[in-house]
Amino acid sequence: MKTAIYRLEHFSASHRLHNPRWDDKKNKEVFGKCNNPNYHGHNYELEVCVIGDCDEDTGYVIDTKILSTIIKDEVLDKLDHNNLNLDVEEFKNLNPTTENVARVIYEILRKKIDTNLELKIKLYETRKNYVEYPIY
Repeated sequence: MKTAIYRLEHFSASHRLHNPRWDDKKNKEVFGKCNNPNYHGHNYELEVCVIGDCDEDTGYVIDTKILSTIIKDEVLDKLDHNNLNLDVEEFKNLNPTTENVARVIYEILRKKIDTNLELKIKLYETRKNYVEYPIY
């Protein structure tokens, strides 16, 4: 029987939503305050869900200590207190929308978590705005 385990984490990061193919006027119209040339920040809430069968010996889907370490080493250390546009390689040519940040987090973690386990990411940019990735 499939079981889901969740790990909640938090990180703070700044970014600017900007499409370099557009002029300043269009960027401001589309992205509004999020296009501030001096950037702006968010206190992101990250929910990582791992789904699978419980191991017969341990009773775990995944050891939460291991999951916590993977998230810290691969995601939090990379994103927390950084400017996503300037400091994070994955966003050098990718607009750091919440949708794209969630997808990048998924891709990073997918490489580190057993492929027999399903992985889902929920990323809150604010209490009212969040993204889920992937949607099955």
